[in-house]
Amino acid sequence: MTVMEKRDTRNDIIKVGMELISTQGYSATGIGAVLQLAKVPKGSFYHYFPSKEAFGLAVIDRFAEGYERFVCAFLQEPGVAPLERLRNYLDAVAQAVGLEEDGCVRGCLIGNLGQELAAQNETFRLRLEEIFNDWLKHLATILDQAQSAKEVDAGLDSRCMAGVVLSGLQGALLRSKVQRSAQPIREFTAVLFDRLLVADGR
Repeated sequence: MTVMEKRDTRNDIIKVGMELISTQGYSATGIGAVLQLAKVPKGSFYHYFPSKEAFGLAVIDRFAEGYERFVCAFLQEPGVAPLERLRNYLDAVAQAVGLEEDGCVRGCLIGNLGQELAAQNETFRLRLEEIFNDWLKHLATILDQAQSAKEVDAGLDSRCMAGVVLSGLQGALLRSKVQRSAQPIREFTAVLFDRLLVADGR
């Protein structure tokens, strides 16, 4: 088997695993089901992953890589004002959730796994924390830029507000799963921009 074939097979396993874990969780996702859907012989799994935990971390990393590109496409878009970039990002999240054919049941893979595994598995908890911290840095940077552009209050604690935005969005994504609607994300976005992110004297 060539290196390219090995890479493709590993990618297929991760892709199927991401789909299953997103909808039913890590604990409920069996390796046999993943391999069956990926059309990979059962004995091949441990050729690519030494354990289910290693497989789960690979799925997390793959999701994080894709979401990093998604976040940066909006938050680092050139020629667009900082708060407009932030709003465009949140609107895109709401649109993506609203377009899910399964009715918003996926939510955020990282948030879902945080709820499921943070108290059970320290390895997963630490990796998820790293990812959340990466997202916090992006949000704090865009808020710093908004301050420099005088779009928000000069006294705003950008790191603290970044945490509010991240926590609010994660909560809205959870509610979207329950309500089967992207409306909680839209409501959060409206309150964020109308009440929390305001300029001096507004």
